[in-house]
Amino acid sequence: MGTGSSILSALQDLFSITWLNRSKVEKQLQVISVLQWVLSFLVLGVACSAILMYTFCTDCWLIAVLYFTWLVFDWNTPKKGGRRSQWVRNWAVWRYFRDYFPIQLVKTHNLLTTRNYIFGYHPHGIMGLGAFCNFSTEATEVSKKFPGIRPYLATLAGNFRMPVLREYLMSGGICPVNRDTIDYLLSKNGSGNAIIIVVGGAAESLSSMPGKNAVTLRNRKGFVKLALRHGADLVPTYSFGENEVYKQVIFEEGSWGRWVQKKFQKYIGFAPCIFHGRGLFSSDTWGLVPYSKPITTVVGEPITIPKLEHPTQQDIDLYHTMYMEALVNLFNKHKTKFGLPETEVLEVN
Repeated sequence: MGTGSSILSALQDLFSITWLNRSKVEKQLQVISVLQWVLSFLVLGVACSAILMYTFCTDCWLIAVLYFTWLVFDWNTPKKGGRRSQWVRNWAVWRYFRDYFPIQLVKTHNLLTTRNYIFGYHPHGIMGLGAFCNFSTEATEVSKKFPGIRPYLATLAGNFRMPVLREYLMSGGICPVNRDTIDYLLSKNGSGNAIIIVVGGAAESLSSMPGKNAVTLRNRKGFVKLALRHGADLVPTYSFGENEVYKQVIFEEGSWGRWVQKKFQKYIGFAPCIFHGRGLFSSDTWGLVPYSKPITTVVGEPITIPKLEHPTQQDIDLYHTMYMEALVNLFNKHKTKFGLPETEVLEVN
C-alpha cells in the first residue's frame, strides 16, 4: 500500500512539473509571438529596404534587380485590396498573440453580405494591436463571426512602399488608407467588404495612456463622406483595453516634444511616441513587449447609409453626428462588462 501511494504521489508530482513547464513555454511563446509583430511594425520595412539597397552592391545584385523589377509591376496591387492569404491569417503564431493579452472580438449584430461597410475603430492606442489581431488574422475567428464579410484593415500608405513589409501586410488583408483604395474596394470589389479605419490616427495615439478613454473624432469626417459616396454602412467599433498595453510619455501642448510630434504627423503621416512596455524576460523591466492586459473589441450596430454621389456638408454632418452618438452609446452599454465603472465617460475630441 505504501509503495503504491509513493508511486501515485511521484506521478502526480511529475505531472505537476510537466504542466508547469508547459505553462512557462506557452507564456514564452506568447511573448515571442507578440514581440515579432512589434518588431515587424517598427523596423521590418526599414531593415528590408536597407538590405535591398545593400544587395545591389554585392554579388547578389541580380536578386535585388529582379525583386525591384517585380515591385514596379506590382506597385498598385495594395490599392486593389492586396493578396490576402488565409494560410498566413491562420498561422498558429496569431493564436499565441491573441492569448498573450488576451484579445477577444465581440459581435453585437449580424452584417449583411449584400452590403459594404466602413468600421470606425477606436481608440488607436500605440499600435492598434486589437485591430490587427481581430481583423488581419483569424485568431478571434472574425470570418466565422461575420460569415461572408471580407475585412480590410487600412493603414498608412507609406508602409506599402517598403519591400517585404508590404507583402507581409497584404497577406493579412491590410490595405492603404487612401481614397483610391477605399473607392476601389467599395465600388469594384463586389459586396461584403468591411474596411476598418482607425479614425483617430496618429493624433489619437499621442494621447494614448492607461486609464484614459478618449477618441479623436469630432473633426474627422472624411470616412463619413466616403461612406455616403458609396452607400457603405458605418459600424462603430470600440476596443476596451487598447490604451492599457503601453505607457507613454505625454508631452504638453506647446512643448518642444509635442511640436516635433505634430511636425512628423503633418509631413510624414505618423507621430513618433516615446513609449514602453515590459521586458522580454520579465514584466518588472522596461521593453517593447506590451503589457499583458485584456483587449476586447466590440463591433456595434451598423448605421444604414444612403448612397449620395455628391453629399452636402449638411449630409456629412448629420451622419457624423449619428455615428458619434452610436459610438458613445456602444461605449456606455458595454463599459461595465469590461472593468470600467458606471461613471466612466468617453471623451470625444
